[in-house]
Amino acid sequence: MAAPQPAGAPGDELARLAALHGVATSYSPSPGRTVAASADAVVAALAALDVDASSQEATRAALAGREEELARRLLPPTVVHWTGEAAPAALTALPPGTVLRVETEQGETRAGADDLPPGVHRLTATAPDGRTGRAHLVVAPPRLPPPPGRCYGLLVQLYSLLSARSWGMGDLGDLAELSGWAGRALGAGFVQVNPLHAAVPGAPTDPSPYRPSSRRFPDPVHLRIEDVPEFPYAEEPARLQALRERAGRLRAAVLHEGALIDRDAVWDLKRQALEEVARVPLGPGRRAAYADFLARHGQALEDHATWCALAEVHGPDWSRWPEGLRDPRSAATARARADLRDRVDLHSRLAWLTDEQLTAAQRTAREAGMPIGIVHDLAVGVHPGGADAWAQQDHFAAGMSTGAPPDAFNARGQDWGLPPWRPDRLAASGYAPFRHLLRALFRYAGALRIDHVMGLFRLWWVPQGRPPTEGTYVRYDAEAMLAVLVLEASRARAVVIGEDLGTVEPGVRETLDRRGVLGTSVLWFERDWDGDGRPLPPERWRADCLATATTHDLPPTAARLTGEHVTLRHRLGLLTRPLDQERAEAAADTAEWLTLLTGLGLLHGPGDGRRAVSEEAEIQAVHRFLLRTPARMVGLWLPDAVGDRRPQNLPGTWDQYPNWRLPVADAEGRPVTLEDLAASPRLRALTEVLRAGVRGEKT
Repeated sequence: MAAPQPAGAPGDELARLAALHGVATSYSPSPGRTVAASADAVVAALAALDVDASSQEATRAALAGREEELARRLLPPTVVHWTGEAAPAALTALPPGTVLRVETEQGETRAGADDLPPGVHRLTATAPDGRTGRAHLVVAPPRLPPPPGRCYGLLVQLYSLLSARSWGMGDLGDLAELSGWAGRALGAGFVQVNPLHAAVPGAPTDPSPYRPSSRRFPDPVHLRIEDVPEFPYAEEPARLQALRERAGRLRAAVLHEGALIDRDAVWDLKRQALEEVARVPLGPGRRAAYADFLARHGQALEDHATWCALAEVHGPDWSRWPEGLRDPRSAATARARADLRDRVDLHSRLAWLTDEQLTAAQRTAREAGMPIGIVHDLAVGVHPGGADAWAQQDHFAAGMSTGAPPDAFNARGQDWGLPPWRPDRLAASGYAPFRHLLRALFRYAGALRIDHVMGLFRLWWVPQGRPPTEGTYVRYDAEAMLAVLVLEASRARAVVIGEDLGTVEPGVRETLDRRGVLGTSVLWFERDWDGDGRPLPPERWRADCLATATTHDLPPTAARLTGEHVTLRHRLGLLTRPLDQERAEAAADTAEWLTLLTGLGLLHGPGDGRRAVSEEAEIQAVHRFLLRTPARMVGLWLPDAVGDRRPQNLPGTWDQYPNWRLPVADAEGRPVTLEDLAASPRLRALTEVLRAGVRGEKT
């Protein structure tokens, strides 16, 4: 048996093989610095792509096979053509005399690949020597149009926004109310929410919305039960009333007794209520609408609902199910689906009801005058034990997890526990899973925020069981991913925002900008990093972005202004330097920004006896600054409007901090309801600043 590849720097043949499959053998965490990936990580990544590099002989054979394959190949699996731009290199490099035939998405057959409508078509090339190549041809507009005029909007984690009607956490009825009020009364142009993807069931549920079971289907925990049309006709109204009373106690505990949001308890009550409501027969029109929904989502919905039904019996991790059920296409799964058909239908119906309420929320937002409406959030991946990972096993890299390499903020790197898509399988399918995912989300989104948008270009793969320092980057066909994104967003007339914070590979932001994908700019990070490091003046900010003061992963603005974010991290043992040093650095950072705000004439207002101006005035000044930038979209973190000090998520913590379970609260930590927000003078004053600013009025 040949000796295994040695650990350390990859050999030349391994490096060549890795490059042909998009696996990096080194990366640059900062300009002028290159770090070699371990050979073990490279070999593991190749193995996840079904490429054997476990020995020198295997590597040599795989390299020869790949080079021969590429030499004979007429077309790559997916070809991209941007309308109005030069023909793609894959077509211009074909041998002279090659005949092209295209079967369009619209069902037409055409000779040649010119003047095709937007879509994903099937392309066949026949060379004079008899070779034939087939590919998916993605024809997309060259870029997305910009947002319809400058606007500001609200950013909120939906679960955290309770109203007098919530069942212990914010729901889609609250989202519709927030959107209707913000559009009509505040002049807001959008409301951005956290991912509303389906969660992995089972207590305790992972509360993070960024580790879902499915990204394609929404979570019915967000349903407003009373808004389901069949609710008034349930056969046991007394039982529903008892559930509503229990939900009222959950709500009161969060709002008045200091309890955390308990998603599991909320879902337990809603599940029982929805089972009652689902017994009500659908009327003819409703039945037809449900049938349309089933037909539109087809096999994907059946798989999702089947996974949900099986998870109720065998637990939420499909890798622990009986062997026959681990394959969604097995005979055992087909039998189980038939046996559980009532539960499969229930979960299909819940997906439909949630889709309906999501669509209604977007309709409410647009009717309230919002030019964009609801901005939904696309998580970077899915839970390895969840529905998508089960149904799309052939598209995920077995034994791998996505994360991030070590950087200045995390010396140990990060492992997010999310299996990555295989770039080869995506390309072979014409990016079908990605296309269908986007199409489903754009049904009810005025805009889509893409978490870690750099993942369209490359992802850090970590072999399971290894620390994230022992991973490597695997590259995706960013042009194809972007073409699919631009195609589907343009069809929906939706805006796309890429979360491009942190370490970004050179050229990524420029490519995204060229295709009309907006970036994300957060005030505290915008400094002249290529110059003196001081706060970046407003005129030097980019225009094509969503500009905000903070995010769900960062301290609220009030906490940053007072230094309370440092105290919190100290209390939890998260600081890596002495407390006094951290406080001094944070205070200096804040002071530089306040000095700039003062110099620009943005900081004014009455003092509170302790400071030159009040905290409220400082928060207003921060947002006046954002309005001075050319940013097309300006976002207000809703908790900032009432002085909330607590971050919704504190990276680096698990059970030390109540991540994803806090209601919106005021400066004293008292929970604030949607009704309280609507009556808040502090919120009104801040939103008037933003409303006037986007109109170009002086504030």
